[in-house]
Amino acid sequence: QVQLVESGGGLVQAGGSLKLSCAASGRTPFISAMAWFRQAPGKERELVAAILTHGGTTRYADSVQGRFTISVQNAKRSLHLQMNSLKNEDTAVYICAARDKGASGYNYWGQGTQVTVSS
Repeated sequence: QVQLVESGGGLVQAGGSLKLSCAASGRTPFISAMAWFRQAPGKERELVAAILTHGGTTRYADSVQGRFTISVQNAKRSLHLQMNSLKNEDTAVYICAARDKGASGYNYWGQGTQVTVSS
C-alpha cells in the first residue's frame, strides 16, 4: 500500500509562484508513475502533469505547459510541482496520485491541497 500526503497549497497572487509537495510512504518501489491532478468547482478532474519513475518522461496539460514543472526525488518518496506565472484559472484542489506498474490507472490518491490564485 502507498500513502500520499500533499502540502504547499495556499493563496497566491496572479503571476506569482507556488511549489506543491507530495510525500509518499509505504511500498513505493512498485510505483511506475506519479502525477498531479486538479479539480476546480464545477469542472471535471484534470491531469495537470505526470512523470514516469523509470526514464523520467514527463507530460503536461496544454494549459500549464511552460509554466509548471513536475519532478520526483528520493526514490519516489517525494513528488513536487513547481508552479510559475500562476493564473486565476489555476485555482483548484490539487491532488497527488501514483500508480503501480501494470495498474489500469492511478490507484493511489492523496487528500488534496487547495491552491487559490487571486487577481
